[in-house]
Order: sequence, then structure tokens, then C-alpha cells
Amino acid sequence: MTVRPIRYYGDPVLRTPVEQIMVVDDRIRSLVTDLLDTTAIEGRAGVAAPQIGVGVAAFSYNIDGETGYVLNPVLESTWGELREIDEGCLSVPGLWNLTPRYEHARVTGIDLDGEPVVLEGSGLMAQMLQHETDHLRGVVYVDTLVPEHRKAAMREIRGSEWFAPATAAAGAAKPSAFGRSSR
Repeated sequence: MTVRPIRYYGDPVLRTPVEQIMVVDDRIRSLVTDLLDTTAIEGRAGVAAPQIGVGVAAFSYNIDGETGYVLNPVLESTWGELREIDEGCLSVPGLWNLTPRYEHARVTGIDLDGEPVVLEGSGLMAQMLQHETDHLRGVVYVDTLVPEHRKAAMREIRGSEWFAPATAAAGAAKPSAFGRSSR
């Protein structure tokens, strides 16, 4: 089991749009294993490849006991009401904000065999699908906040002990789904 360290806000890999996976090789198979192992920690809902330092289009998820991964995911559609939902991020530990998310979402992609994958859901599943596909575009959830909340979040990030611009570090806290510390 390989649990990879989570990259923190300020690391350039989190701001860089990913590359599509053109060939599924041993490197990609190993990445999927690492993503699944990293997401398997209790309380984690999802991990995108950039969060473990890899700039390719892939994420893993662990929602209500259902685990899996998607390669080359595309957020095909969102629908329902746009609501502000309490959200955090493993790459922004300890910080939670009301984040605008649609009630339902659908992602398509492929698996390691090149077979189609479709994930669709509401609630936490919809939130995770939107959150993880944002990561693949170089967007961290604080970027989606309304201006006054974003300003306060950035102030809190800059004042946190883990924040160091342009660096990558693993956290000592045991974050839960979308980053809430379980200490």
C-alpha cells in the first residue's frame, strides 16, 4: 500500500491544468493504485492526481463505501439548484467554506482497460465529482468562493502553519473528506 503525500495550496502542480492520458502503461496503473490507496484513508472522499504531484487527468473516490477511479474524466453535466455547501480540501487542510456546487453531477471517462466509466450522483458524490474535476483544470475550491469568502479564506491560508508558496509538503494532521482535520 502506497499512500502518497498530499500537495498543499501554493504548490504549482495544483494550479496547472493536467494532460490527458494517451497510453495506459505501468506508470498509469501504478498511479491508479496510489490514488486508490491514498483515498482509502478514512474520511477521504476523493483525490485528484495533481494532489499527489502528478499532472495527468485521473482521480479516485471513496463515497459511502463505493471506491473507484476515472481516467480522463469530463464533467459532462451538472443540474439542479446551485447551493452553497460546506466544503474543504485535502490540499487546504483545516479550512472549510460554503462553496457553490450543483445538486447533481455526471462525469464520464475511461478505466485502465479503456472501457467507458460513467459516474453520476447527488449529494456528496456530486460535490466530489465537481471538486475533483476542478483540480484537473488547475482550480482549487477556494477559487470558486464568492469574493468576500475567498478573501477571508486567502487570509486564513496565508496565516496557516502549512502554507509555503510554491512548495509541496505532506500534512501531519489526518484530514477527512475534503480536508477537515480529525484531530
